[in-house]
Amino acid sequence: MSSAVLMRSVLPQLKTLLSLPPTLPSSSLSPLSTSRPSSPSFGLMFDIDGVIVRGKSVLPSAPEAFHLLVDQSTGTWRVPTIFVTNAGNTLRQEKADKLSSWLNVPVTEEQVVMAHSPLKMFAEYHEKHVLVVGQGPVEQIARSLGFSHVTTMEQLRHTFPTLDCVDHKRRGAAPCSFNKYFPRIEAVVLFGEPIRWETSLQLLVDVLMTDGHPSFTPSTISHPHLPILACNMDLQWMAEAVMPRLGHGAFLLCLENLYKKVTGRDMIYTALIGKPSEITYRHGEHVLQQQALHTVGLPHPVKTIYCVGDNICTDIFGANLYNKYLQRRRLDTAVMTQAKVQDHSRSIDNLVGAVGELSGAESCYSVLVETGVFSAEGGQPTSIEHSPRDFLPVEHSYQEPVISTSHVLEAVQTIFRREQWEME
Repeated sequence: MSSAVLMRSVLPQLKTLLSLPPTLPSSSLSPLSTSRPSSPSFGLMFDIDGVIVRGKSVLPSAPEAFHLLVDQSTGTWRVPTIFVTNAGNTLRQEKADKLSSWLNVPVTEEQVVMAHSPLKMFAEYHEKHVLVVGQGPVEQIARSLGFSHVTTMEQLRHTFPTLDCVDHKRRGAAPCSFNKYFPRIEAVVLFGEPIRWETSLQLLVDVLMTDGHPSFTPSTISHPHLPILACNMDLQWMAEAVMPRLGHGAFLLCLENLYKKVTGRDMIYTALIGKPSEITYRHGEHVLQQQALHTVGLPHPVKTIYCVGDNICTDIFGANLYNKYLQRRRLDTAVMTQAKVQDHSRSIDNLVGAVGELSGAESCYSVLVETGVFSAEGGQPTSIEHSPRDFLPVEHSYQEPVISTSHVLEAVQTIFRREQWEME
């Protein structure tokens, strides 16, 4: 049978499969059997804000939930567990230290996936001169990811002092005659929302319109513009306030619309990283499988992943997207040797290789908790339309969690029952 005929025979099944929302297999819904597995075949990915903490306050159910995952006599993890957050304003080790303190369990740097963690795979940009935007030690973070030629927004502002004009008190002196020798910026890396949005929005538009050197007036607007690698697409996130706060997704929305208004063209991302991007979940699975084999000591890879989060537009949508990706990869393996499953800004295969290289997880299930952005009691409406521009339009089935629980402790207990795993 030719490959074309084979593809036509498989295509109807593929469309049917991908149109369905993710569901648990019937075996997981059956009554508990008398035999229990000796080692878990599942792993857990936890969001942090709105699941474990709100701001600096630890949610009451969180420590007990994680004590179920750790052998109290040895302090080792019983179930492969990692933490996947869209935060990008700190180093992984600092986040691991905070988690250890909050939960009173041992969390290592290797268990933490930040929004920017997958940038380690973007080696083709590591030697380029990049402009990095965000909060915290952004230059240190960029260098820890492999970028060797880094300029921060503050450094750019000092080099070109006349560009930042909104706050009269912060206006700089006349430009230095040497700024024309400033090395051209070759790519932009957006870690998270900056402190002064007006400064970053103005200078980013300047850099994009001038092809990386804002000391010269462009005769034409370059298109395509410089590569943009954007991390963390959360429109909103949950802190101590009673309502969700605007996040980096809101900043990106402003930047996209300003660029479109000024130039008449769409701003194009080279890559979108962080939840709900499949790239982040693929990277997260790699980290989780490493934990399973080398830390927990499982004799086999994790087959089922449960992703616990509070945000429908990132945590739930992203887990459901990755479940779809896993399904499609399994089908693709049967009919071709190289899958082309996503468009450029969300491409996984260009970064992690061919079909045969993906072994391990077969399913990824979304688990919603009601302690963060989502609230069953109503309040601010949540819509899948709040998802990033490049992910729309999307079927509304992808905002439906496979499991809904009140808090993270109930989530862990529910997963244990479904997997017929003992609670200690």
